[in-house]
Amino acid sequence: MSIIDMTFWEHLDELRGSLVKMVVAVLVGAIVAFFFKEEMFRVILAPQDTQFITYRWLDQLSQALFSVSTNSTDLLQVQLINTGLAQQFMLHVKASLWTGVLLTSPYLIYLAFHFISPALYTNERRYALRLVGFGYILFMAGVLLSYFMIFPLIFRFLGTYQVSEVVANTVTIESYMESLITISISMGILFEIPAICWMLGAMGVINARMMSHFRRHVIVALLVIAAIITPTSDVFTLSIVALPMWLLYESSIFIVRKTNKAFAHG
Repeated sequence: MSIIDMTFWEHLDELRGSLVKMVVAVLVGAIVAFFFKEEMFRVILAPQDTQFITYRWLDQLSQALFSVSTNSTDLLQVQLINTGLAQQFMLHVKASLWTGVLLTSPYLIYLAFHFISPALYTNERRYALRLVGFGYILFMAGVLLSYFMIFPLIFRFLGTYQVSEVVANTVTIESYMESLITISISMGILFEIPAICWMLGAMGVINARMMSHFRRHVIVALLVIAAIITPTSDVFTLSIVALPMWLLYESSIFIVRKTNKAFAHG
């Protein structure tokens, strides 16, 4: 049956079927992740370790550029603690659910696109497929950048910062997890800037000239967003967040310019 001939209730049944498949897929992924607890938390807790790859990479970079070691192996180990009776179990469940979403995300996107695509024309479906694929790659790139660079630097700075030597730092595992998830999702969303600009450019809402004209305003806004994501006074960490965002905006101008030209000649 054509989607045009489907009634409202048939559309609703189709949507319900897609949602049920999504929930089942996430639950299956979460159950699998739940039984691989050691492996899952080895990845989640890796930025807490002084031997994490980011700290070793920065140490090697410092030696290569300035012949000075940052002594990453001697960095203060941030102690994670648990303060609730059932908190560790609940965090295990929560981490499993998020891992299930991450593992099944390609299938979830496929189901969402499969539900929406019949309502699109052939050319619209082609552009929508590109947009979804491009957006997914960008989101995962933002999450990976957060995990390997931004979150470790923020955690190391805030976790070892002391107002006095008599005040020791202990970080709850719940605070650690919430910060990791929040920063990762925030960076994933921010990395959608080129995909969103491409879509708006294709719709004729924005153009490259407009984006270039407001470049300075956007840079200020990006710095503010970076400062919110990285609540530290460390200029280096702020730059690590702001620089990719600025590069994403510049690449968005290039993408929109190409998109405007393509539609102008199409």
